[in-house]
Amino acid sequence: MILTVTLNPSVDRALEVDALIRGEVLRAADSHIDPGGKGVNVSRALLANGVRSTAVVPTGGAEGEQLVDLLNAEGVELLSVPIAGRTRSNITLAEPDGTVTKINEAGPVLSDAEFAQVSKAVLDAAANADWVVICGSLPPGPSIDAFADLCSRLVGAGSRLAVDSSGPALLAGVAAGAALVKPNREELAEAVGAEPATLGDVIEACRRLRAAGAGAVLASLGADGAILVDADGVLAGVSPVSVPRSTVGAGDALLAGFLSAGARGAAALTEGLAWGAAAVSLPGSRMPTPADLDRTHVRVTPDPDPSRPLHS
Repeated sequence: MILTVTLNPSVDRALEVDALIRGEVLRAADSHIDPGGKGVNVSRALLANGVRSTAVVPTGGAEGEQLVDLLNAEGVELLSVPIAGRTRSNITLAEPDGTVTKINEAGPVLSDAEFAQVSKAVLDAAANADWVVICGSLPPGPSIDAFADLCSRLVGAGSRLAVDSSGPALLAGVAAGAALVKPNREELAEAVGAEPATLGDVIEACRRLRAAGAGAVLASLGADGAILVDADGVLAGVSPVSVPRSTVGAGDALLAGFLSAGARGAAALTEGLAWGAAAVSLPGSRMPTPADLDRTHVRVTPDPDPSRPLHS
């Protein structure tokens, strides 16, 4: 079982528009409402592909009730921790060329007592999990020290911890000795203080995170695919998408596929890239099912050319 933790979940409304024009009245060609949050998406993707997962989420207000209803409707195993604040709502505007505009609320304040309740739920459930995956942004309220303590307690208890976050939260996971961290290009640049221009820059940044404590680094790079740097070396992979519809949740699907296939080596990276590409081909934040997956377009190579430039 893979336990996911989403400290700042959401209800996501995705609208498809012909073109995003400021100041105009726009008509949506299609719309979707999905449960949101990076860890939630990981659980949804795993479930859609027959891998057991439990999602831990703090929920509050009418939107929190809606989030629980949406997750129950999809059959997601759920540990909901009630909070006083209102679960946030996010809006995604998707254009036909694949351009995505997101409007994300900050989310409710999580008090120290509420964060302690969430942490207890995570630590209790972690005993039965193969992986504990903490994903997404921190909500207002919890200190980075409290988050770092949760990561350290999980690692100290023997859990295999994966962290997909940004800024200080990502670095806290690294320092705690997370078995896996999954930054995207922007998060990787923020973590090491330098914008990567080539694959070599990405590889060097991943190695710096490993030297700081992470067991493995899976860097998602959008159109440039993904880079995996671990104790076995370096792998690079790409999976082109002919008709992109939404990038929302693509990195979450990538992580879910990677974990589902053992989280190591070319086979796991291939699976992750296939899941991520399938998510890009779907509207809103829908997660791919086995029928959506096409592994034939995935290309994974060891020791890629470090001079290869990244797309701007």
